[in-house]
Amino acid sequence: MPFPTIKNTTLRNPLSRTVLSRFMMSALLVGIAAGCSNNAADATSNTSVVNAAQTKSTATKPSAGNDATVVKALQANLKSSGIEETIVSAVPTDMDDIYWVTAEGLPSFFTDKAGKHIIQGQIIAVGDAAPVDISAALVATTAQEALKAVDKKDMVIYPAKGETKAVIYAFTDADCGYCRKLHSEMDDINARGIEVRYLAWPRSQESVPKMEAIWCSQDRKAAMDQAKIGANVQSPSCANPVQEHMALGSRLGVRGTPAVFTETGQQVGGYLPAAELAQAVGAN
Repeated sequence: MPFPTIKNTTLRNPLSRTVLSRFMMSALLVGIAAGCSNNAADATSNTSVVNAAQTKSTATKPSAGNDATVVKALQANLKSSGIEETIVSAVPTDMDDIYWVTAEGLPSFFTDKAGKHIIQGQIIAVGDAAPVDISAALVATTAQEALKAVDKKDMVIYPAKGETKAVIYAFTDADCGYCRKLHSEMDDINARGIEVRYLAWPRSQESVPKMEAIWCSQDRKAAMDQAKIGANVQSPSCANPVQEHMALGSRLGVRGTPAVFTETGQQVGGYLPAAELAQAVGAN
């Protein structure tokens, strides 16, 4: 997702203040890469910790639910610092007075009860049989719920051949080399029982028109196939979900393309060869 261009305008202008706040928060939280990225290494690091997180279901306290007091305090503190962002929820975690925060169009993060501090990264719980990354479970839950809410008609879907053994969501850019490599193996991926659901993630402003053209085409799959081999796809403009997909990707911490998620919200990496992808998503 491209960073906005900040012009020398007064902060009394609500629009410029919003642009500035989004830039600041994007910089403070996970930086979003401008180039095509194979983030498989990112997704597979600390494997033993991440695997432990998948077996632990007590990272959050669902019975407690969203704490409106923390949301209000965090929102006020951000505003005092000149940052205008909408906080959706703050959910208690296993750590006393530490909350998991979801915000519109931004990666999730931790905060304290007073909403005075933003904490990004892993929080590891020890003392059980294996260390547990509580943030991994929280990130997966957030992604699972957000991806499930995306309407199928707003995605470009390549169904599995035969029995559907797994479904993956892939944030993609038509101009990304690793995305094209993944797409070139689509027949093999589908033959292994994996359904691929594409969401738009243009890595630069220049890629936005092409992605919008794909989503505005009468035959999106044919347009996607052409774009993935370098063809110049064109289509009349229409109402499309590209901007919404970009905001969703930001919220889920997408840093490059392809960014591949399972139905359970686990990010399994960037590009993986079809056989490795099938193993990663349990489609073997």
